[in-house]
Amino acid sequence: MSPAPAPTSHHTSLLPLPTARSGPGGRGTPASGAWRHSPPRRRERARRHRRRTPTTSYRRSAPNGRPLTGRRAAPGPPRAHAAHLRVAPPLARRTGRRRRAHRLRAPQALEADPVFRSDPFLSTRLIDAYAALNALPAARQVFDEAPLKNIFVWNAMLKALALADHGEEALARLAAMGRLGVPVDSYSYAHGLKACIALLHHRTRRQLPVFARCTLTPSAVKRVFASMPDRNVVSWSAMIGCYAKNERPGDAIVLFQKMMASDADLVPNSITIVSVLQACAGVNALSQGKVLHAYILRRGFDSLVSVLNALMAMYMKCGCLEVGQYIFDWIGRRRNVVSWNSLISGYGMHGFGHESLRVFEEMIKEGIPPNIITFVSVLGACSHAGLVDEGRRLFESMVEYNVKPRAEHYACMVDLLGRAGHLDEAVELIQSMRIEPTPQVWGSLLGACRIHGHVEYAEMACSRLFDLEPRNAGNYVLLADIYARAKLPIQADVLKELIEEHALEKVPGCSWIEVKKRLYSFVSVDNKNLQLEELQALIGEFVAHMKNEGYVPDTGSVLYDIEEEEKERILLGHSEKLAVAFGLINTGRGEVIRITKNLRLCEDCHSVTKFISKFTEREIVVRDIDALPGGRSSLKQTQTATHRYVPLMPGR
Repeated sequence: MSPAPAPTSHHTSLLPLPTARSGPGGRGTPASGAWRHSPPRRRERARRHRRRTPTTSYRRSAPNGRPLTGRRAAPGPPRAHAAHLRVAPPLARRTGRRRRAHRLRAPQALEADPVFRSDPFLSTRLIDAYAALNALPAARQVFDEAPLKNIFVWNAMLKALALADHGEEALARLAAMGRLGVPVDSYSYAHGLKACIALLHHRTRRQLPVFARCTLTPSAVKRVFASMPDRNVVSWSAMIGCYAKNERPGDAIVLFQKMMASDADLVPNSITIVSVLQACAGVNALSQGKVLHAYILRRGFDSLVSVLNALMAMYMKCGCLEVGQYIFDWIGRRRNVVSWNSLISGYGMHGFGHESLRVFEEMIKEGIPPNIITFVSVLGACSHAGLVDEGRRLFESMVEYNVKPRAEHYACMVDLLGRAGHLDEAVELIQSMRIEPTPQVWGSLLGACRIHGHVEYAEMACSRLFDLEPRNAGNYVLLADIYARAKLPIQADVLKELIEEHALEKVPGCSWIEVKKRLYSFVSVDNKNLQLEELQALIGEFVAHMKNEGYVPDTGSVLYDIEEEEKERILLGHSEKLAVAFGLINTGRGEVIRITKNLRLCEDCHSVTKFISKFTEREIVVRDIDALPGGRSSLKQTQTATHRYVPLMPGR
């Protein structure tokens, strides 16, 4: 009669002493014949003991090279390698859970066993195992609780600290070895040297990420990067991230290409990939993003949720909504709040406000609590789609999710109400704010006043903006534009004089377009472009056709006191017009022209681009910074709008 199976409980606070397996080879146990002829009472007592006592099985090598597995009542297992230990209940040894139980429970079970405390060999192996699992606190606990610390235990701890870049602690423990009289060998000095190298590299590399996160100019960070004698993946990633987060996405992509060409052994990490994907999304570099997507699949980065979130956001911002939704669905249960925020924001910037609301409601049903950026994204989606009532409801429901409204949320609501023409309600909302309105809030009101031509509220907004941002020329330009549209030339001239008197410099308009996997940038009135005359001639032809259909150039945005004809010539040199013409010349028929601009799209460029799309039967997508100046946001949540010009061709 075979013994009954043992219970399958996996919860043990202490590792029990191993029990002996019957049969030959078990030390201190009778042979199989003696077992069969032993008294029934003794056999029953042994069965009961085995049923209620989990066992520890181990593997050791026999003289013939085959592993021996036995159940013994000795004080502890032999000195086997930690990788050969198997800790599991008896039933787990008979099932497929044996290997999983070993991986998850072996170090903890051995640590709980008082036997290991008196065995420096096991302490060494445990420290090595925890170091390999990147569990330095557990390795440190094993070292501190081990009463017997020989040179091997000390060296294992030094190695773990050096691998984890804890150079200072490693050197401190190396010095403690000398004070305690522990002999130091060549391995100890080798681990100490590695700790010194890691410490020096850490101090050198630490400067660059700190500079990249600060408000220093990218040129200052670039000087630190150029002065580094040894550039590794951390320094490259920090510099790329600095460019990507400081409105220089084109430089980030170029630097990544230099990184890949500089050293074949230099492999980008997940932080590098995320930064480059953000840069591709910033300039609509869809082809570059697709190349990076293939690299992600080859290198196995698709197992990281952070990389998948950045990849999804890139496709959403570039207009590939179906691909972005597919990646979101593929992430599945690994989705986090960043995944939901990216999907909501992607639908919102393309004008699909109802889709953003659907995703937000699904997020709530899934039990994912929304955060600050979630409400910035969904309120921005309501603003772009004109969903005033839904926006009000969401803004009032923020307290239900323990999210306190911040200046970014008030700016979204002011933008939402202002776009819909509810300027009085927008002003009342600003006046009722419990926090001080930021330039972002007043900027949203000023942008709404520009849309509806409201001079009084525009002056009120600028009176605060001039105090908060005295060097921002964009506020002066917007107010002057509002004055010019309201037929108030005297006030507009006063603002022009103020701009000249204070030597305020307007941020030059820059547009990016990707053609044949290469990124091109255009600046307004760019005299360095070799195709400038050809581009302006092509735009002039379109403008001539438009004038025949009643088009009148909108020269109100040109603040210079010059002739009307000269103002029209300046309008022809706007960066987005040059980018559109460049795309028409250098792309094939049927390709979508994707353009990104760093400033708001002017009314004249909007009209010209719409006509060109209709006249050439080409789809043109222009993404610009919308009325909400997200660059001033502490959340770095840039609000953008996408203008999609789709020609009405026959058969559509």
